[in-house]
Amino acid sequence: MTRTSRRTVLAATAAAGLAVAAGAPVHAAAGGRTPSKELFGTLADGTKVYRWTLANGGTRLKVLSYGGIVQSLETPDRHGRTANISLGFGGLPDYVAKSPYFGGLIGRYGNRIAEGRFTLDGVTHRLPVNDGPNSLHGGDRGFDKRVWDIEPFTGRGEVGLALTRTSPDGEAGYPGALAVRVVYTLTARGEWRIDYTATTDRATVLNLTSHTYFNLAGEGSGSVDGHLLELAASRYTPVGATLIPTGELAKVARTPFDFRRARAIGEAVRTPHEQIGHGQGVDHNFVLDKGITSRPEYALTVADPGSGRVMKMYTTEPGMQVYTGNFLDGTLTGTSGRVYRQGDAFCLESQHFPDSPNQPSFPSTVLRPGDTYRSTTVHAFSSR
Repeated sequence: MTRTSRRTVLAATAAAGLAVAAGAPVHAAAGGRTPSKELFGTLADGTKVYRWTLANGGTRLKVLSYGGIVQSLETPDRHGRTANISLGFGGLPDYVAKSPYFGGLIGRYGNRIAEGRFTLDGVTHRLPVNDGPNSLHGGDRGFDKRVWDIEPFTGRGEVGLALTRTSPDGEAGYPGALAVRVVYTLTARGEWRIDYTATTDRATVLNLTSHTYFNLAGEGSGSVDGHLLELAASRYTPVGATLIPTGELAKVARTPFDFRRARAIGEAVRTPHEQIGHGQGVDHNFVLDKGITSRPEYALTVADPGSGRVMKMYTTEPGMQVYTGNFLDGTLTGTSGRVYRQGDAFCLESQHFPDSPNQPSFPSTVLRPGDTYRSTTVHAFSSR
């Protein structure tokens, strides 16, 4: 993969009008079902946390103002029966105390940064270390643990939420005051679209994503080993023992990471391979064949043969982190009252590559004043 200028891609994305511009108003109009709001809990400092519910096109989405967390995502199976297909908790205290990023809006930097540091324009910035020797998902208090302002909207058959927050200069060690806007939209076809935009007053690095744990058979229903994954990626980024990329873009051919044709997740996880050992399963970034694009393009299909549920993902991002729930250990009880065990879910995180600030050969994640970060990912649901 050649290094791609984020400035060029952002300009193209802006021209395409993919995302709501940072700070732009959201206009209410006819169409879609009006979002509802309820109190979900109160933080120790007295801050109230609300849960918003969106419903459209057969999909129902419940989102918390704490962390922009997707607390529930309901879709129908082949018989029209709906179920929550995302892992989560029934109450706020568990999200605060012990959540492994269930449903979280991840920032400032999704995935790992080696040794919790990077150098930008000759200045070294140090980040909280919270994953062995590395910084993961923005540190010990990333965007998934912050309270967001939320405004609902309806229009053109769509319904959604606009989440906004300004991350101050120096928060979690990252430079620049960062104005972030994330829009969750349910379309008339029941697609869940996420549009991310951000601007900064100082050069920084940025990699936003969503950390939803999926089980298409239904949350708490057991292993996802039988789910079939097809991924349009001919290469992946191998990692060392602490899950930091080595810098190589390795071919997936003749490895457990070859999902170019649909195959069972469990088959890959149980194939002997050094990389599977490093992640205790799949916990790797895949290099999407499409690269960075100005419009969301096809990335993957995952299907559950039992329920018939199918999810396709489209994104503007160049990478996809596939995580097979390797560190779920039976200590967490979910919204259904059932315990989550290893392999009971998978995550699909559209992204730029892990540790990009320290890997000059990877696509850049630098955002500078005057530029606008834009990224879009679409989840399309169906059954068969």
